[in-house]
Amino acid sequence: MAKLLCGVALLPLLICILVTAPCVINATINCAEVTLLLTPCIPFGIFGGTVPPDCCKGIKGLNAAQNASVADRRTACSCIQEGAARIPGINYDRINTLGDVCGSPCPYKVYPSTNCSE
Repeated sequence: MAKLLCGVALLPLLICILVTAPCVINATINCAEVTLLLTPCIPFGIFGGTVPPDCCKGIKGLNAAQNASVADRRTACSCIQEGAARIPGINYDRINTLGDVCGSPCPYKVYPSTNCSE
């Protein structure tokens, strides 16, 4: 019975470790994460209209992740720039409004000519 109680007492600690571990492990953003976060924004970037809630969720998640470091902001900028270039009909002016529309302003604007290393 004592072993069972000890195991039950340690369960919340184990859950906390498992929940917070991905945040520590994934401290540096990569293009796969940027793509996953921003894919719901593609229809708005091409056609306009209403911004999907999942797009704003992705924008906010990206801004939270990229604010960790200058390197993360540069990586995110480059990933967005490269990804947008592959989408026929993307409207750069429109996608650059997403941060403000979603209430999570981006620290830079992305265009084909943007120098993401600055």
